[in-house]
Amino acid sequence: MTNAEPLLRVRDLCVTFPARRGRPPVRAVDQVSFDIEAGRTVGLVGESGSGKTTAGRAILQLQPATGGSVRLLGRELTAMSRAQVRGMRRHMQLVQQNPYSSLHPRMTIAQILAEPLTVHRSVPSQRIAERVAELMTLVGMDPAVVPRYPHEFSGGQRQRIVIARALAVNPDFVVCDEPVSAVDVRTQAQIVDLLHDLQDKLRLSYLFIAHDLAVVRAVAHRVAVMYGGRIVELGDAARVYDSPVHPYTRNLLDAVPIPDPARQRAKLAESSPEPQFRGRDGETGPCVFGEDHAAGGMPAWHEVGPGHGVSCRFWPPGVTPPALKGH
Repeated sequence: MTNAEPLLRVRDLCVTFPARRGRPPVRAVDQVSFDIEAGRTVGLVGESGSGKTTAGRAILQLQPATGGSVRLLGRELTAMSRAQVRGMRRHMQLVQQNPYSSLHPRMTIAQILAEPLTVHRSVPSQRIAERVAELMTLVGMDPAVVPRYPHEFSGGQRQRIVIARALAVNPDFVVCDEPVSAVDVRTQAQIVDLLHDLQDKLRLSYLFIAHDLAVVRAVAHRVAVMYGGRIVELGDAARVYDSPVHPYTRNLLDAVPIPDPARQRAKLAESSPEPQFRGRDGETGPCVFGEDHAAGGMPAWHEVGPGHGVSCRFWPPGVTPPALKGH
């Protein structure tokens, strides 16, 4: 990896699922491109079905890509054999969404954390127990509990163990797939703080996949907004949240609950009824411009500010989109 190259570079990544039962092929990920620098976090946000998880799995080579490029540490992952990808696993890991299903119920915590150490031969066998204790301490847990089984722990504790397992082989890059969606709000804050601390200590890079915009804002340096398998807006987190450009991004932010019920009712009243945002395979959702966004193919990508881009027909260079209600 050259000094000028980011830790992760994704270019025009595509994942297409074949036709089934008379239905046409589905392009779940469509020409996705972004970079992640060492020690930084990109948040990938969007509704369910937008392609976030599929993109993350394709980057990790857990889902075959049908096109595009994924370079990690200067090496092209999509051109590697299975054996070569296995060799790269120690550099890239996954924190899964559900801590209740991602830990083997018949393995102790010691066995769960020792498994990647054994598979990747990352430490000598006589040091495995010591490394397991180090990992538990790293995620804020008592090493004395490692003889126990997953069912003996709370959801937040299990997620800490999932994170410890991902860190066992000292990865450079971690995909966090909805890592706090299965725990309560208080535990969410604790897990987010833990991820921040680990990033500072270990200089980790994260792809943080989530639908909770508040959590992503607390975690990410940059934010990519996905709709219909495409990134429709990408920029520094502050710019995307404070000055959103794409109508879909604005709709996502408008959908965040507001603590004041009167303000929420007023907002709903002024924005209803909405025209429809029409996307991949004809699904619909609200569009403040009343435009059929699927017609005519993918809009061009435009830089609307430093480090801030958008793919939208209503943002040609130098032209401000129509005024939005409530903005």
